[in-house]
Amino acid sequence: MTRTVYVNGEYLPEDQATVSVFDRGFLMADGVYEVVSVLDGKLLDFGGHIRRLQRSLDELQMDNPLSEEEYLEAHRQLIAKNGIGDGLIYLQVTRGNPGDRDFAFPPAGTRPTVVMFTQAKAGLADNPAAKTGWKIISVEDLRWARRDIKTVQLLYPSLAKMEAKARGVDDAWLVEDGLVTEGTSNNAYIVKGNTIITRALSNDILHGVTRAAVLRFANEAQMKVEERSFTIEESQGADEAFVTSASAFVMPVVEIDGAAIGSGQVGPVATRLREIYVEEMRKAAV
Repeated sequence: MTRTVYVNGEYLPEDQATVSVFDRGFLMADGVYEVVSVLDGKLLDFGGHIRRLQRSLDELQMDNPLSEEEYLEAHRQLIAKNGIGDGLIYLQVTRGNPGDRDFAFPPAGTRPTVVMFTQAKAGLADNPAAKTGWKIISVEDLRWARRDIKTVQLLYPSLAKMEAKARGVDDAWLVEDGLVTEGTSNNAYIVKGNTIITRALSNDILHGVTRAAVLRFANEAQMKVEERSFTIEESQGADEAFVTSASAFVMPVVEIDGAAIGSGQVGPVATRLREIYVEEMRKAAV
């Protein structure tokens, strides 16, 4: 079945949806995006994603063409039109099509381009990988210095992900100055002595919507959380490790650069956090 996608206010069959070759998202990677998970036909943490979208747009001095209510209606329309039970909705806003290519921002009045589409993913909450955990490698972090803005500049994370796949593992953690920043598309954590450790927010990492929710749930469950940097060596000596993202939720990590984490099995902290996250997100879904 052909998907229905959203392009600048229109709902179109995917094979009829087009964006100009002069769009700055295509020419300059001048755009931002969000990915909202769908469980049982409802949106998870929608408000958090829209707030981060606005922050990303503000940081790039880009106009937001839609209100939160308009984004919500479009997301719900796409769920209905595509019959999505479990899956994802990808949302991208670019600076639009000013005409000829130019490094300088276009004049005021150029309307941003908005694109949204769905991806069906059956059993999102019951991902079997959560029972076995991911194996990851470390690679040097060569991205630009404003990783807190969720831009469409994803070439290096893609290269890192492909290196991980080529080496027979699930993902890579990016390392800068000897310290883990984050995963290719997720935030990174270790657990040591019942303390959850994750890098503090800054321009160096994405301010994960799922990260914020999971840390809130951890605090409510009276789990100790420490926001600081850590090394790969410290990770390898940890009791547990895991990542969080909108699509993976809480995903245990059982191996880093060939070294087993703890027992080499999925641990109780990551397991419990995933259970809490899914339960609480289902309650709050819209």
